[in-house]
Amino acid sequence: MKATVKWTDGAMFVGESGSGHAVIMDGSEDLGGRNMGPRPMEMLLIGTGGCSTYDVMSMLKKSRQQVIDCRVEIEAERADAVPAVFTRINMHFIVTGVGLKENHVKRAVELSAEKYCSASIMLGAAGVEVGHSYEMVEFDPAA
Repeated sequence: MKATVKWTDGAMFVGESGSGHAVIMDGSEDLGGRNMGPRPMEMLLIGTGGCSTYDVMSMLKKSRQQVIDCRVEIEAERADAVPAVFTRINMHFIVTGVGLKENHVKRAVELSAEKYCSASIMLGAAGVEVGHSYEMVEFDPAA
């Protein structure tokens, strides 16, 4: 896997993945940026959430769960010192579907956390306290 990150101006960088997709990262205006994109540490959180959500959805599809929506709300805390590493991350999955079976949702979240999500497992191995929780919402077509 490869990627490149190129400085463009002020506190702005363009990252390009090996698959050819680009994303702008930028700092806040008070730090010389123009606030044109997420901060690099925010990208790390987004990537971790994407990695885990991919796992959860893959397992729910394989178990034939009728998922209408799945999102993960991520909260993180960082150290007050330099480097300002993540010290705690909590990922809360909200899975909306029709007739979802709790044992399938619970197992998908657990397997992502314990076995499959390379990003969250790597952060946990580095000493970050990574928590996972979930809730299920029954889809209401009238809503």
